Amino acid sequence: MKVKLMTAAICVVLALAAGSAFAQGVVTIYSADGLRDGSPNWYQNQFDAFTKATGVKVQYIEAGSSGVVERVAKEKSNTQADVLVTLPPFMQKAAADGLLQPYVPAGADKIAARDKDPKGLFVAMVNNYPDFIYNASALKTAPKTYDDLLDPKFKRKVQYSTPGQAGDGTALMLQAFHAFGSKEAGLAYLKKLQVNNLGPSSSTGKLTALVNKGEIYVANGDMQMNLAQMADNPNIRVFFPAGPNGQKSVFSLPYYVGLVANAPHAENGKKLIDFLLSEPAQKEVSSVAQGFPVRSDVHPTDANFKKLNAMLEGVTIWSPDWSKVLSDLQADVAAYNKAIAGQ
Repeated sequence: MKVKLMTAAICVVLALAAGSAFAQGVVTIYSADGLRDGSPNWYQNQFDAFTKATGVKVQYIEAGSSGVVERVAKEKSNTQADVLVTLPPFMQKAAADGLLQPYVPAGADKIAARDKDPKGLFVAMVNNYPDFIYNASALKTAPKTYDDLLDPKFKRKVQYSTPGQAGDGTALMLQAFHAFGSKEAGLAYLKKLQVNNLGPSSSTGKLTALVNKGEIYVANGDMQMNLAQMADNPNIRVFFPAGPNGQKSVFSLPYYVGLVANAPHAENGKKLIDFLLSEPAQKEVSSVAQGFPVRSDVHPTDANFKKLNAMLEGVTIWSPDWSKVLSDLQADVAAYNKAIAGQ
């Protein structure tokens, strides 16, 4: 009888050990969409290389910028994610809500101070800029100004992702505030634009195919994602409309990466963050992901990097105060919803 009990106990121990070993070979990343677009794409390249180098399998969950943060928040009592990647101000919200833990990645000294959280909760991983796209088959030229999008020919042919839900949609709202000189003027413009807006969208990435097919003519997006999508969507082109002052402007909208608080596989999460920020991975950010690397010691010379910089020529770069954006976000989204209601 004792032999049987000992055998059973050993089996239980071995099973638990095997389960633990299996669990140790996994890392789960929740990410905003964009970096897995295209074939090949940067995420899949890096995940495959990471697994080959470490033996750790990457479990990938994708949603909108706000959606991935909301999922981490809902799972706070039973955390599933190890690594979080999302856009501002949603990464700042995750940090403020206690969803992240401090971690200084390897090579963080090669990342500019402006791209790192002062408390060490997150760092920029891929630099990026919000933009607009249009269907080059339906339109001979890109709309030159924001007011051009108010033309009746764009009735139900414009669509943008929803501020407060999507990172790029929130960016569009912030850009309208900046381009028109104030929140009030920006909201007044978005109220007028609502007449031509097809409707809300929680995802920015899904709009690209609609523009490509001509179901809509114009949508918002971001440079990294849209350029990565062009191979499969040959009719889309990127543009930056001018504001009332005649100037084109845009701001940096990086993909941030952070270690999730109470991550079930925190050590594997740290390894993955280090890997994605490593010099070899960052060298492929422009050539594969069509974004801007964040490391100061990475100096791309590929055609994509040159194209990205050429697209930003003549566009003024400005910097939002993300802490102010976050503190005002709820009120600004409420004001936005009120402005477009009934249009």
